[in-house]
Amino acid sequence: MSLLTRFIPLSWKIRLRNRFLRGDLVQCPICGGRFLTFLPAGVVPRANAICPGCGSMERTRAYWLYLNSIDRSGPQRIRLLHVAPEKALFHRFRNDARIDYVPVDKFEPGYTYPQGTRDMDITALDLPDDAFDRIICSHVLEHVLDDRKAMAELFRVLKPGGWGIIQVPLDLARQVTYEDPSIVDPREREAAFGQFDHVRIYGRDYEERLKEAGFRVERVPFAQGFDQAERFRYGLVMEDLFIAHKPA
Repeated sequence: MSLLTRFIPLSWKIRLRNRFLRGDLVQCPICGGRFLTFLPAGVVPRANAICPGCGSMERTRAYWLYLNSIDRSGPQRIRLLHVAPEKALFHRFRNDARIDYVPVDKFEPGYTYPQGTRDMDITALDLPDDAFDRIICSHVLEHVLDDRKAMAELFRVLKPGGWGIIQVPLDLARQVTYEDPSIVDPREREAAFGQFDHVRIYGRDYEERLKEAGFRVERVPFAQGFDQAERFRYGLVMEDLFIAHKPA
């Protein structure tokens, strides 16, 4: 890092980066920003992933587009539980008069959380039964030791007839989820599960776990509804959405 860039405030760096990337090849459906490209992301870098404007990732943009495609003709006002809220979605939902928004996360030392987020353990939600029309819980369960209890809690607080996007990183080459509670060292977890704070690798049986909690599971190949040019423009990937319904 040069002496010049070391003393440039972060907000200025972001503005300079966004000015440099300004264009019209890609467009974020969440913040509306238009750029030459989305930024790369991942341990093994994926191109066209992170929005330079709001920080949204491919899956975040897919959730936003899906929710808008469904709820445009839905109830006038919905109550939404958002577990470990993504910053880009947090700001949009919090400022939407149609949404009674409840963001929750399990607070950990050394981390900051959006103002208004409630400190809550997903395995013991301090929330009433049948309280929410919608839930978003994305890439959370792979961090939770008792994921079945967490799924049961999400089912409990969802209204009959409601549904949620409950997404995890999925290894489709793996039939059965791999987990070993005896692995607790962060370095060993990274070697076993791909990340220091993951406790399992979900396989194709993930859907069955959701069903065991009571959900009716719908796999939606949402990105397939866009052509290749649209997928590039919005920065989407070919990943099914797991929509978990609570029977009415």
